[in-house]
Parts: sequence; structure tokens; C-alpha cells
Amino acid sequence: MKAVLSKEVGGPESLVLEELPDPVPAPGQVLIDVKACGVNYPDLLIIQDLYQFKPQRPFAPGGEVSGVVAALGEGVTSLQVGQRVLASTGWGGMADKLAVEAARCTPIPDAMPFDEASAFILTYGTSYYALKDRGFLKPGQTLLVLGAAGGVGLAAVELGKAMGARVIAAASSQEKVDLAISRGADAGVVYARGPFDKDGQKALADQLKAACGPGGWDVAYDAVGGDYSEATIRAAGWGGRMLVIGFPSGIPKIPLNLTLLKSCDIVGVFWGAAVARDPAGHAANVRELMDLYAAGKIRPYVSERFPLEKAGDAIAHLASRKAMGKVVVTVE
Repeated sequence: MKAVLSKEVGGPESLVLEELPDPVPAPGQVLIDVKACGVNYPDLLIIQDLYQFKPQRPFAPGGEVSGVVAALGEGVTSLQVGQRVLASTGWGGMADKLAVEAARCTPIPDAMPFDEASAFILTYGTSYYALKDRGFLKPGQTLLVLGAAGGVGLAAVELGKAMGARVIAAASSQEKVDLAISRGADAGVVYARGPFDKDGQKALADQLKAACGPGGWDVAYDAVGGDYSEATIRAAGWGGRMLVIGFPSGIPKIPLNLTLLKSCDIVGVFWGAAVARDPAGHAANVRELMDLYAAGKIRPYVSERFPLEKAGDAIAHLASRKAMGKVVVTVE
């Protein structure tokens, strides 16, 4: 099989395409003929040894895939050869074939394209866990989404709307805001690119306050970090909950007096660990997400597709922060 490998610490340019022996599924695993692999920000971090998990090299990046079950390991009865599935893998997805635990696989309907399936579980899984289980988002509340045109951001916009919230989309260009509005956001705000000095942070906070209204936000989904996080806290409503999703703009340092003044919470969201700790809760969330997809309330927006040999370019494109929605690597 072909696989795109990280053999040394580095950026997307360090990845190499090589031939490897086909994997054999161990007991409890299935072998998937990969059809598509979603590209996510952790793919950039993991090849630089900056992610929470550091797999032994060589390894292929790619944390979510879709494809067809090609073989069953010993003891697997929940899936069948020939079944269409998506899988959350952590890494290893940028390859022709992948052996993965059967418990990480979810059957997909025939009507779900492979590119959409490969762009589904990480973004919607993260955002649903964040909004439902960590943010306790309720109908009628105001949800502010930073980085609203990215993969997880757009998922949060769609899910927030499906959950009955008033959704404010914040992004770095009008094009991105318009995309978020087309996917269900009620209003949007275009913010400048940081870093910001104190005056810049105040101006951004004022922008966010104006967009959210006099009551501020009830839940904020922060997939950006950096200087944007403090400005977001300053726009909080009383008792708000800020969800910490990721840090493409850097890890923020927030004055904790702001949480006292707003009586608000800063809430960590580590979906991958939550899945491992509460598999039953994760399975329930996946069932609800598949129901929302079937009802047409959520659908991944795939903006670009790259062939397997261009997987490094796909990760670099995502790292440029120019991508909107999801970037997918297709496997022939």
C-alpha cells in the first residue's frame, strides 16, 4: 500500500510518500480500504511533535477516514466485509489501507459521500461534545463562534442553530462570515488579524459585544486562541461559558479577574480523551449526529480535495488559515 509518512520532526514539506506492506487487522480490528481522509489542525501539530499524542515514527498523519471494510480481525462481529464506514483514528489515515479498532468505526449510509464522511466525526464530534456536554447550550441562548468558517467552527455554527441558539459567527474575512451565515449563523462579525495591543484588544471586544448584543454571549466557542481569547471574555454575558477548543493563534494568557467580574467559566474541551473515558456517551452523541445528518440539519462543507500524493500540500493549505470548511485527501 501507499502511505504518506512522517519520518522526522517537521512541517508538511517533511512528509514522504512510500510503499509499505499491507496491514493485517489484529483481534478486535478491521482493515479499511481508505477512500478519503479528513485534514485537521492536529495533523499539522502531530508531525511537529506539538500534539498531545506523539506516535512512534514512521507514522502517517490523518485522524479521520472513510472507506470500505476489507477484512475483519478475530472476534469482530459488529461490522461486515464490504460495509461503508467512517473511523476516528488519531493518526494513520493518509494511506491506502488502515487497520483500526472496530469500536472506532461507525457505519455510514449509502447516500453519504466518502469525502463528507471523512470530514464528519472529528469536527462534529468535537463541536457537539463541546456545546452539549461542556457548554450546556440551551435554546434561545446566544452562541459566539470564533474561527466560524473553519472545520470545527462551521460544525459549531450548524449544531448551534440545530440546538436552537442564536448564532454569531466571527471570522477574519467577509467571505468567511458569509459562508458561516449561509450555513445557519444569524449574524457575523469580521475581526482583524492579530496580534493586538491593548487598544486593539479593546476594539475587538467592542466589536464582539456589539455583535452579541447588550446581554453578551451565553456560550463562546473559541477555536482561535491567542489575543482573541481575552477580547472574547470581555464580551461575555453574566455566567457565560467559554469553550477552549484550540490555539492556532497561540496559547492565551487571560487575566482571571475577568472571570470574576463576569462570573463566567473557562471550560476545556478535550474530545479525544472524553471519547476514551466515556465511550457510551460518545456512541450516543454519534447516533444523534447521524440523525441530524439524515434530517439535513448538518452537512460537512468540503472546500478542497487533494490526492494522496499531495497530502503535505493539503496540511500546508490548512496551516495557512486560508481554508474554509474542510480539506479532504482523496484516496484512489
